[in-house]
Amino acid sequence: MVATSIFLIPNGTFFIELFVFVALLAIVAWKIMPRINSFLEGRQELIRESLAAAESARAEAAAAGDERQALLSEARDQARAIVAAAQTTSDQVKAESAGRGQAEYDRIVATAAGEVETARQRAIDEASSRMGEIVFDLVNKIVGREVDQSAHQDLIREAVAALNAAAAKGSAN
Repeated sequence: MVATSIFLIPNGTFFIELFVFVALLAIVAWKIMPRINSFLEGRQELIRESLAAAESARAEAAAAGDERQALLSEARDQARAIVAAAQTTSDQVKAESAGRGQAEYDRIVATAAGEVETARQRAIDEASSRMGEIVFDLVNKIVGREVDQSAHQDLIREAVAALNAAAAKGSAN
């Protein structure tokens, strides 16, 4: 009995347990492990494809970003060209408006100068005719007798001509 109580000595149950363990190990290795391996390989392939798709998407995003930058740059260049064209057009319109304004100013000044000259001439004519009457009345009072107006008409014309010459000389200076 001493021998049966030592637990380190193998008995019949040990060999049966060893046989069952090896049999289970063989079943797992032949039947279950291939399924697990195929599932793991499928999962690994799916991960590999996902990584490739992610890399492809990253490359496409980078290319799209570059294209977007190029389009933005082109749009900025076009906007600058449009602004430059608008500025040029604005400058041309401003210059044309200034030219038309200057021409209108010159026309108005010329018209006003003509009107002033006409009014001046009318004033001179009116003053000279009035002066003739005043001179005639003055001479009539000084001399004290009736002066023949037709006889002194030449004197009045000479005085008016002298006034006109003096006025023309004064406006020329």
